[in-house]
Parts: sequence; structure tokens; C-alpha cells
Amino acid sequence: MTTNVTSTGNNARTRPNPGLPVIGRLVAPALLVVTVLFGGGLLLGFLQGLGYLPAAGMKVFTLQHFANVLADPDFFRSLGLTLYISVTSTAAAALISIFMALVLTSLAQRHRVVHFIFQIPLTVPHLVIAVAVVFMFAPTGLFSRAALKLGLINSSASFPLLTNDSWGIGIVCTYVWKEVPFITLMILSVLRRTGVELLEVGKTLKAGRRQRFFYITLPTIFPSLGAACLIVFAYTFGAFEVPFLLGQTYPMTLPVWAYKNYSDVDLLARPEGIAIGLIIAAVVTTAVVASQLLTKAARRRGLVL
Repeated sequence: MTTNVTSTGNNARTRPNPGLPVIGRLVAPALLVVTVLFGGGLLLGFLQGLGYLPAAGMKVFTLQHFANVLADPDFFRSLGLTLYISVTSTAAAALISIFMALVLTSLAQRHRVVHFIFQIPLTVPHLVIAVAVVFMFAPTGLFSRAALKLGLINSSASFPLLTNDSWGIGIVCTYVWKEVPFITLMILSVLRRTGVELLEVGKTLKAGRRQRFFYITLPTIFPSLGAACLIVFAYTFGAFEVPFLLGQTYPMTLPVWAYKNYSDVDLLARPEGIAIGLIIAAVVTTAVVASQLLTKAARRRGLVL
């Protein structure tokens, strides 16, 4: 009787592994859709990037379109601008997120609503925030009108150009605004699991605040911070809508330049747009793979991300 009860309890608590064939059948429909839509689109784009575009009379495979893109001086200007925006916004968001995570570590434990409120920006699309930046930072926006009313400037023309500017300030502000909650919550999850206990140990050992940060907090959050930054970099490098709305007309970021060539009325420009898109995809894929490798390395060290 006892044996049966124990056996039943064990079966209720632990279920046998269904096995790879069963799991494969369960995920097969979703995997098929992803393979057909994403894989098919990527293959079609790759063929067009190689010059195979029957609609335009191009049926010969060639790497000339990639060579044309790489030989174009505008490519390196666009690449430099894209890297500048991605690196700057990622670095700024990371620095702010470290500070916010340290503040929220103790605050969120006492006030759960703070943690909930901080998650709200994650649900807001980038395009909505970009529109909000236009309304606030444009020469006729909210901040300009406030400065004019306070007598800080003489006219709207005197307000500094923060959108569609050469430094991409509006784009960077949009990305920082949107990505700070994402990076902060990733860091906060690690700090709440392991960081608090380690900091208490540091205090017990009479470590100063600076020592605790550089020798306890930073090594603890580095894998999570690095993975989050790589994901943010990958997104900002390949994003289109924010630079299209807030960026200048020249030089353009790589995604905007790719879109311009792809949507050109001249079908002969489409292969070069596809080529630019494949270059972007290669950079984004590299960043995502690096993020996954960093996460796996952290888990092998026993860190929970």
C-alpha cells in the first residue's frame, strides 16, 4: 500500500521526458511556418542580392552588386553613422541602466509597484517613442515652446536642432529611452538573485562602496549586461523606422539606405538594396550569436540569467 502511494506521488511530481520525436512533432507546425517565411524570404533576398532578378531581365549570378556597395564612399559614411548611433545609444543606455538597477534593487523590494511601472515602457513601440521625441525636441516642439515662453530663446529658430540633425541626437534619445528599461530589468534580475547576498558579504568584510561595485557588483552583472548590450546593439544597428523618421537625409543609416534602394522605381537598384540588407543581417546575426555565447558562458560559471 505504501509502495503504491509513494509510486503515485513520484509519478505525479516527476513526468517522464516525452522524447525528441514527440517534441519534434509538437513544434513541427511552428517550425515549418518560420522556415518557409523567414528562410524562404532570406533565400529569395540572397538570390536577388546575387543579381538574379528575372523581372528586371537579370538572370546571371554575380557578386558585382556587393562590390558596388562596398566600393561606394557613401557606404562607409552610412556604416560610420550606423555604428555611431548603435554604439552611443547602447553605451548610454548601459550606464544609465547600471545606476537604475542599483537604485531599484532595494527600492523594488519594498515597493512592488515601482518594478511594475518600470516595465511599462517595454510595451511601447519604438515608433511611438520616436513620435513623442519629435513632439518634444523639434524646433516647434514642447521644449522649444517652453524655452520661448520662459525667455530662454528669442524664437523657435534659436532652439538647437535635436531631430534630423547630423549627430543623430533624437535617434539616440529614442533608443536610450526605450532600451534602458530592458537592460535595467536584465541586470536587476541578476542582482536580486545573487547580487544582494554578495554585497552583504562585502559589507561584512568591510569592503568600501567602490570596492563592492568594482569587485562584486560589476563582475556579477557583466554577463547579463554584456548580453543585453549586444542585443540592443543588434536591434539599433538593424532598425529602420526611428532613423527614417528622425534621421537626416544624408548620410543615411544603412537600413534606411537599403530601404531606399529596394523601393526605388528602378528595379536595377534593388539588388544593391538587398546586398546592404544582407550585410546588416550578417552584423546583427554576429551580435546575437555573441550574446548567446556570453549567456552560455555565464551559465557554465553558475550565474543565473
